[in-house]
Amino acid sequence: MKITSICLWLVLFFFSKTLIASEFIYRDLMANTLPSVGCEAKDAAIATASKPYNISRYTKLFCQSQGYGWHVEQVKDMGKSVCTQCGADQGKNQCHLEDIVVTCKRIKPGSVGMLPGKS
Repeated sequence: MKITSICLWLVLFFFSKTLIASEFIYRDLMANTLPSVGCEAKDAAIATASKPYNISRYTKLFCQSQGYGWHVEQVKDMGKSVCTQCGADQGKNQCHLEDIVVTCKRIKPGSVGMLPGKS
């Protein structure tokens, strides 16, 4: 029983190395988010635009707009907050982030399941 489980672990360890040997294609994108829906005080509007949920949602959307298989690798730059006043409401703003830089990746076609360095 012990020898069987040890052999199983060794086989899984051996094959796990070849599965990780995939190559990736990387692409850096710069984009802007959309303004918030409601009008708020400037500080609150900047906080709403800079929420981690909004950033992760938009960066995922940016990478997926490149086509099938693109995923977020990392966010390089959070960009800057830009606010515009809402109509006649004084002191109320809508904010969004400009120039967010995100690195997207996808698996290089033909690299899955191959041993590294062999074609």
